[in-house]
Formats: sequence, structure tokens, C-alpha cells
Amino acid sequence: MLKRLAIFVGLLPMLAGTVLVAQTPTGQEPLYVIQPSDMLEVFVWKEPDLSRQVLVRPDGRISFPLIQDLEAAGLTPGELKAKIEDLLKEYIETPNVTVIVTQINHYRIYVTGKVHGPASFTLQDPVTVLQALSLAGGFAEFADEGDIKIVRSYGSRYEYLPFNYKDVIKGKNTNQDIVLRSGDVVVVP
Repeated sequence: MLKRLAIFVGLLPMLAGTVLVAQTPTGQEPLYVIQPSDMLEVFVWKEPDLSRQVLVRPDGRISFPLIQDLEAAGLTPGELKAKIEDLLKEYIETPNVTVIVTQINHYRIYVTGKVHGPASFTLQDPVTVLQALSLAGGFAEFADEGDIKIVRSYGSRYEYLPFNYKDVIKGKNTNQDIVLRSGDVVVVP
């Protein structure tokens, strides 16, 4: 199990499209990474005609006056700020840009199988497996509460994470109650 975890942790840098935090020096809070469908407020100081709200398109890009399309997904707000400032230098002597993430719209999870309300959920904040099961209305009759799987995709590769509800609610193996990533599917047999 530890070897699998080490391999998984080693894969994290390659999974930037699904990981919502950037690496930071030890002891610092992780930085948010912009994703498609996020809403951003871009404020250019002393340039009200350039300041605006922009939506990160599904292709990860935003449209912005003077500089047209530029990649935003995969960058922190600070990195996007620096990129916009650099591109605006051609038009403005000393641009000062602020980038604020005003709405996170990309976090979607799925709960399927023997639950009262199988569905997909678009949420503002990440949830744990227990919270997702609660959102789905709890278990339907004959659900196998001890053999739940979380299906996580990495492109064409899938990882299946076990979740035993009976153990978790008894306080055993509570590390199974992981925070779900956008795109995770909780399957209740």
C-alpha cells in the first residue's frame, strides 16, 4: 500500500490538470491553480477600460483587451498577473494588474449506484466521500456499504480507491474518507 501511495504521490506533478494547488515551500499555504470555467476579475490599475470579469474557457484560455487570447488554466493568480503585466508593457508604460478568482465552477463529482439520488454535483468547495454520499441522499436498499469504490481518472488510466462506509463510521480506517477531486466518481454497488 505504501509503495502504491509513493507512486501516486510521485505522479502528482504530471497531473496538473486535476490538481488544484501549486507546490509551495514547506510551511506555506498551497496556492490556488486556475482551472477552466473559473470566473476571474482582472483589474488594471488606472485603466478602467481594460478591467473586467473574464471566464476561463474550456480550452483554458481567456480573452483580454489588447493581448487577445492567453493561457490562464494551470497558472496561479499571481502567475497570470505577471503574464498579463508583461504582455501589457507593449501598450502601457508600467501596468499594475490584480487577478482575483471570483467564482470556482469546475469542481464536479459524481455519485452513482445504490444511493437515493445518484447525480453529478457541481460544488464550490471540495467534499469528502462521506459528504458526497450524504449529498446523494444516502444508501438505497441492498447497497453494499463495505465495498464502495472511488474511480479517479488520469487521462486513459484509472485508479480505484476503496471506501468501507461501515469501518469509517465506526472510527476505523478513517483515512479512507478522502477529499474527492473534480471528476471523481463514487460507485456504490
